Amino acid sequence: MATTITPPCVSNILDAIGNTPCVELKRITPEGHARVFLKLEFLNPTGSYKDRMARAVIEEAERQGTLKPGMTVVEATGGSTGSSLALVCAVKGYKFRVISSDAFAKEKLRTMAAFGSDLDLIASANGKITPNLIPSMREKAQEFSKEDGVFWVDQFSNADVLVGYQTLGHELVQQFPDGIDAFCGAVGGGGMVMGVSKILKKKYPQTRIVVLEPESAPMITKGHGGSHSVEGIGIGFMPPLLDKNLYDEAKGIPEAEAREMCRRLAKEEGILVGTSSGLNVVAALELAKQLGPGKTVVTVACDTGLKYMNSGLFLIS
Repeated sequence: MATTITPPCVSNILDAIGNTPCVELKRITPEGHARVFLKLEFLNPTGSYKDRMARAVIEEAERQGTLKPGMTVVEATGGSTGSSLALVCAVKGYKFRVISSDAFAKEKLRTMAAFGSDLDLIASANGKITPNLIPSMREKAQEFSKEDGVFWVDQFSNADVLVGYQTLGHELVQQFPDGIDAFCGAVGGGGMVMGVSKILKKKYPQTRIVVLEPESAPMITKGHGGSHSVEGIGIGFMPPLLDKNLYDEAKGIPEAEAREMCRRLAKEEGILVGTSSGLNVVAALELAKQLGPGKTVVTVACDTGLKYMNSGLFLIS
C-alpha cells in the first residue's frame, strides 16, 4: 500500500476545496496506448470541480467590493455550479437565488435547496437541454440582477472563473513534473479548460489541449447548437471565455459513448462519475491511441455519478 499524506484540519469547508488526486485508468486503457490519468474532482465538497470556481468568483467579488454583506447572489445554472455557489453562500451568509430548469438532475436541485437556496425553475422541452434553454435562464438571471442588492455571478462571462480553475492547473503541474502530452476537457462555460490551459501551456508549451462537446450540439466544432442530455456542457452559444489561443483542437463526442463509458468506469475501474466525465474519458482514450506508449494523457472527473442516480444513467436493464 502506498504511503499517504493525511490532510490537515481546516477552519471551514471551503478550505477543503481542491488538492484532489489523480488515478491512472489501467483496466480500460488498451495496451500500446499512452497512459491515461483521471483527476478526481468529485472529491471536492459538493462532488464537483465547480467548487473551485464558486469560491473564487465569490471571494474575488468580495475583494472588488461588488459583493457586500446582506446582498443576494443570483445565477443561472444547471446544477453543479448552483450546488457549489449554494455551499459557498451558505458558509459566507449570503442569500442565493438560482435560475434553473427541470431539465437537470433532481439530485442537483435538491442539493441547492438543502443549502438554503431559492429555486426558480424554467420548464424545458421534453427534459432536454435545448439551444435556447441556457440563454433563457441567463436572461431571467440578468433581469433579477437589476434589483438593488443583487450580485449576478454570470459564470459564462466572468473572467474570475478562471482564477478558481487555475488552481487545478497548478496541481497538475505538481502531480506531473515530467510533463503532460495531452489534456482534454468538456466545455460548458469553458472556464475549466481555459484556466488549466493557461497554466499548462506556460509550464509545458508542448501540451496538446483539446476541448470537447456533445456531438449532437456542435457549437464549437460546427457553429450551431443542438439538443442533448449531458448536463453542464453544450450551453447553446459560443462560450465567451473560450480562447482559441489556449486550445489546439475541438472534438464532438457521441453522447451514447459517454454514457456507456460512465458504466464501464464504474464496473471496471470502480469510479462513479457523471456523463460529462464519461465524455472526457472517451476522448482521452482516443488521444492515448493516437499518441501511443510513453506518453501521458490527463482529463478530469467533473462530478460524481451519485448526482445522476435518478437519471437512468446507471439503470439495470
